[in-house]
Amino acid sequence: MSTGAGRVISVTCQRLRWSALDGFVHPDFVGVAQMFRRQVSRRARSGASLAVYHRGEPVLDIWGGTRGDGHPWREDTMAMAFSTTKGIAATSLHILADRGLIGYDDLVSTHWPAFARHGKDGLTVRHLLSHDAGLHALRPELEHATEMLDWDHMVEVMEGMTPRWAPRHATGYHGITFGWLIGELVRRVSGMPLKHFVDKEIAAPLKLDGLFIGAPASEMDRVARLKMGALKLGDVDSTASRIKALSRSLRLKLDLTQTIDTFLIRGFDELLASEDVYQAEIPAMTGIFTARSVARLYATLAGGGQLGGVRLLSAETVRAASVQQNNRIDRVVGYPMRFRLGYHGAFTTSGIPSRGIAHYGYGGSGGFADPHTDLAVGYVVNSAGGTPTADARLPFLAGAALRAARKR
Repeated sequence: MSTGAGRVISVTCQRLRWSALDGFVHPDFVGVAQMFRRQVSRRARSGASLAVYHRGEPVLDIWGGTRGDGHPWREDTMAMAFSTTKGIAATSLHILADRGLIGYDDLVSTHWPAFARHGKDGLTVRHLLSHDAGLHALRPELEHATEMLDWDHMVEVMEGMTPRWAPRHATGYHGITFGWLIGELVRRVSGMPLKHFVDKEIAAPLKLDGLFIGAPASEMDRVARLKMGALKLGDVDSTASRIKALSRSLRLKLDLTQTIDTFLIRGFDELLASEDVYQAEIPAMTGIFTARSVARLYATLAGGGQLGGVRLLSAETVRAASVQQNNRIDRVVGYPMRFRLGYHGAFTTSGIPSRGIAHYGYGGSGGFADPHTDLAVGYVVNSAGGTPTADARLPFLAGAALRAARKR
């Protein structure tokens, strides 16, 4: 069946006729669509889209709500998906590894010589992908978040950083630095900026309708604007001091210094409220995606690296990328992330699939793949909130999709 925008969905899917919701759904996944409708109805003045693939076929593709500018969410609407972007950056590096151009146990400095400064000479590609490198603390390195708009400057910042701990000594989510660490490796190995690599090596072969690291100017009219109600940091230095004092008074076991130094960047809320951020190449956060593009990419991973006759990765590389690297308490987010190579565990309300991989993002967007059931989910929203990695909406949706897939 062809949709109005020329996209294809399974002939067994039905057009939704629900108020304030549009799209297509297979009868086996109607329960997932109903959950999505309830979620959208609870979020005034924001919107979302959701796509699900099962056994290599699209079984759900729905959207609803508003884009943040008063207009309804459309079939081709994209949103900034925050840390969902990390999964795309990691997939790019896996493509290069699959071609034999880089190894997971290579020293980073083999490909990026200046990276070895300040005690980083022993760090490997694996350490970066599994968040074991101790290079999460960006706050002390920047005067203002607008510095993140300058790629070359941020590469120099990465080169000048000193790890907070020795490799594998601890795990700390590289909430923002991950993008430049992986993105610069992709650039040096492939000769292309990450955003161009994604266009050429992922979006083009998979025929994706919206998978950009920073939106091109020509696509800006498709981008939903963020609803920023939850993110008003004000004076972040004062905020950081109050959080540290509260942590001490409550005798929390988690050292919130690591969390603060990862996320409380001066001027971060100003950057996110600006138009510049939507076109910026910040590969830990400025992925501008449709849900169906995220789902289609993760369906490729769920299918052992291929989808619809297009092979993106070998099955061996997908298996290697899916192996859990650590399960300790993460010193930045406070709970085990079950990191794989560039992804985290596939957290759902129906359990954590042993072979599953995912990357969820602040605000709620994310991508999920379970090779065991050959299931993939993509979800994008424009409401900023939740934890640094996600909020509860996607784990509930992924859990519902997993239950539906297991019944087929």
